[in-house]
Amino acid sequence: MAPPRNVVKIAVQMPDAIPQLIRLDQAKPLAAVLKEVCDAWSLDHSECYALQFADGHRRYITENNRAEIKNGSILCLSTAPVMPFLTLHSFPALDYAPLPPTFLSAHSGRAQPQLRSAPPSGHLSPHTSSSCCPASLTFPTPAQDLEAERLLHGLQNGSRERRRETLHHLVLLAPDVTFAQEVISRDGLQRLGTIIEDGDDLGEVLTLALRAFLELMEHGMVSWETLSIPFVRKVVGYVNMNLMDASVQPLALRLLESVTLSSPALGQLVKSEVPLDRLLVHLQVMNQQLQTKAMALLTALLQGASPTERKHMLDYLWQRNLRQFIYKVGRTGLGRPLPTFPPPVSLHSHLRTGRLQNIIHSATPLGDEMAHHLYVLQALTLGLLEPRMRTPLDPYSQEQREQLQALRQAAFQSEGESLGSGLSADRRRSLCAREFRKLGFSNSNPAQDLERVPPGLLALDNMLYFSRHAPSAYSRFVLENSSREDKHECPFARSSIQLTVLLCELLRVGEPCSETAQDFSPMFFGQDQSFHELFCVSIQLLNKTWKEMRATQEDFDKVMQVVREQLARTLALKPSSLELFRTKVNALPYGEVLRLRQTERLHQEGTLAPPILELREKLKPELMGLIRQQRLLRLCEGTLFRKISSRRRQDKLWFCCLSPNHKVLQYGDMEEGASPPTLDSLPEQLPVADIKALLTGKDCPHVREKGSGKQNKDLYELAFSVSYDHGEAEAYLNFIAPSKREFHLWTDGLSALLGSPMGSEQTRLDLEQLLTMETKLRLLELENVPIPEQPPPIPPPPTNFNFCYDCSIAEP
Repeated sequence: MAPPRNVVKIAVQMPDAIPQLIRLDQAKPLAAVLKEVCDAWSLDHSECYALQFADGHRRYITENNRAEIKNGSILCLSTAPVMPFLTLHSFPALDYAPLPPTFLSAHSGRAQPQLRSAPPSGHLSPHTSSSCCPASLTFPTPAQDLEAERLLHGLQNGSRERRRETLHHLVLLAPDVTFAQEVISRDGLQRLGTIIEDGDDLGEVLTLALRAFLELMEHGMVSWETLSIPFVRKVVGYVNMNLMDASVQPLALRLLESVTLSSPALGQLVKSEVPLDRLLVHLQVMNQQLQTKAMALLTALLQGASPTERKHMLDYLWQRNLRQFIYKVGRTGLGRPLPTFPPPVSLHSHLRTGRLQNIIHSATPLGDEMAHHLYVLQALTLGLLEPRMRTPLDPYSQEQREQLQALRQAAFQSEGESLGSGLSADRRRSLCAREFRKLGFSNSNPAQDLERVPPGLLALDNMLYFSRHAPSAYSRFVLENSSREDKHECPFARSSIQLTVLLCELLRVGEPCSETAQDFSPMFFGQDQSFHELFCVSIQLLNKTWKEMRATQEDFDKVMQVVREQLARTLALKPSSLELFRTKVNALPYGEVLRLRQTERLHQEGTLAPPILELREKLKPELMGLIRQQRLLRLCEGTLFRKISSRRRQDKLWFCCLSPNHKVLQYGDMEEGASPPTLDSLPEQLPVADIKALLTGKDCPHVREKGSGKQNKDLYELAFSVSYDHGEAEAYLNFIAPSKREFHLWTDGLSALLGSPMGSEQTRLDLEQLLTMETKLRLLELENVPIPEQPPPIPPPPTNFNFCYDCSIAEP
């Protein structure tokens, strides 16, 4: 008989005791379950004990999470984190003295939450000091002790070894919210803060204290703003210290990151006390955890700074070669200045050899946390472009007018030099307006085009950067399009303005940082001015796509949609360098974009689902037979071909067709303009059984002559021949198809006669069209019904097959 649903079979273990295998009734109160477990081991005061999960963080079992206990779970019995309300006669007081909150700010007082109401009269309060208890009371035995109080007592009064073991246990239990509440309510944070602030042991004890402190603070019961300035400065000292244990500094950086993100006032303190050069040193070490926490604090400081401060900080970081430390291995002695802040001793060997640890291209895989911080750094860097993006061009600004003139003169330098010689002011303005229109501005006054925000002045910055850093490509782009007279010219200025808007949208320039995103592009850390460099690649891609689409001004929006797709697909691949981005995006032409769109549309329609693909495979033989039948019928209708003379002239005609019984090819000469001949009037016959092979292209004997003129090359694509036995010699019947379609129809038909597969492009297109139509017809009844990826499971066969109906038995 199966056990009830609310009963699970589990094991409960305790040190130095034989484990118990019990049936846990989830409907029974947890206190009653504990009472039964303690009675089995002859333990008194079951209210002083609690159950924990034996694996993971050893979380305590409560009424809220007891549903997580499954069949086969292993629990352990330990002392309870929560103080039960016992009488003084039944449970002695705990002897400890409260610590002063030295690590808290003066105005915050004790940082303890109100976890429960005050205990009733006659009971022991968890916050009662030793002075309120009789001196004759002794410390309880470990079996009766409460875990939180026992650990805190060990922190204060134990030896160094006992303190280390206590901190180990505290770190293990701190993630449990129930335990954390009791520790915080008993001034546990103050005790840990004292250990951190005293700094008596800079090794394992300090590491464990920092880890336990962080785990308790992560529960959000105490605000980071309550930390005092001396305490924060002490932690800052651990970050800035050269000779420091490698396990201490990541924890100290993590603590300072939380302080910076939670408290603006303390964040300013951290910013002033931790030099940026010091964080750059931490980014170069071989310890990936230390690198990650240093990057976390760096991004936290940048996020907490004002826009002006952020710009100054980022400018300084790029000057100090932050990009080098992130993207590629740095080398000393190459003219690149190293941080002036004294590096730790562990870095001296790397600096002497010139090898510094790289973040993106390191041998260790990039973690999710580092990927998020690199995304934040990229977003903040691109955010520096937002002011230019939001600022329209000022037509009264002399500097901006000069920039526009420099853009025009770079494109039309020779004409621009002649403008000042012997021309009136009106004529000069007219010529300038004409040249601005040649540049692709929609208005004769370019300021009107750049009044749009976004992109504002950012579009002008991109155009100037392209003209100065790629002058040959810029001149070729402008002159090639401005001199066209077939309405296919690509407007440079209009394209640049729209492309700048597109790049800002794809890169989310000006949008706030996500708290969880990890979508950063490694190539943005590969060179300076990454946004402008990306524009230079994209504007040349736009010109290439414009030519592939043979676009006109009316197709401008369509071209931009294709370019958006090309850029978005390539950015999604996260190329590691700008050159790799250039290669990949240029390998995605307009035709490939159309193919990808078609494939994705088929996926969305479910056409490429496994059941649909299986159906298509089953339909293929039938439809291929239909195509074969159509090809043979076309051969029976016949086609008029031209003959090639010795002078390569096609001035004679002949007609060829297949007999209705598909046994003979009949052919003969005919005059131009005459009606199609009948089968009886065709004098020549070639039995299909005598045909040996089908030849196409350059393999045909009638085009295998010397010479490679253009006319010869055009004939290669339309030429085909059939070889047959003519006595003892081999003869050929040569064809020149009047069109590419006729070439495919005849070669497919002849292949079908010879029993060979029909592999022409026309057959592939016809088969795809027929498959699509037939599949849709068969799925009409399943419209709006989801098609599963896998077929439903086949049920097992019955135990016997004695279920047939016996017709011989008459019904009553």
